[in-house]
Amino acid sequence: MTDDRGTVSLYVVLFTPTVLLLAGLLVDGGLAIHARQRAADMAEQAARAGANQINEAKLRETGKPVIDPGRAEVAACALLSDYDDNITGRSCGATEEEVEVTVELTVNPQFLSIVPGFGAFTMSSTASAQPITGDEP
Repeated sequence: MTDDRGTVSLYVVLFTPTVLLLAGLLVDGGLAIHARQRAADMAEQAARAGANQINEAKLRETGKPVIDPGRAEVAACALLSDYDDNITGRSCGATEEEVEVTVELTVNPQFLSIVPGFGAFTMSSTASAQPITGDEP
């Protein structure tokens, strides 16, 4: 008869770190994906808000929608300030043709923060929008 005492302890010691690492990748990976999608959503909404700021005088002159860059930048950044997310960086820029917004969110890992050197990380997304009319293809 062989002595099996301690075999289960060995498995627990070997597999516990592996299970915790996999759980950390699952939970913290999900947080990272969610933050990336959230940053993309916020950037898209802000860019659309900026693209709605049409220069009415030029619209009446030419019949084409032209963005008012100053108002567009203010509107895009104002929309971002309404979010209560952990926005750590933002950039709002506009020309007469397009509004571009970049949003950065900081993610604090839940499980993997116990690993040395693995702390908070940043997810970012950029979106742009142009004004269009209903008769454009």
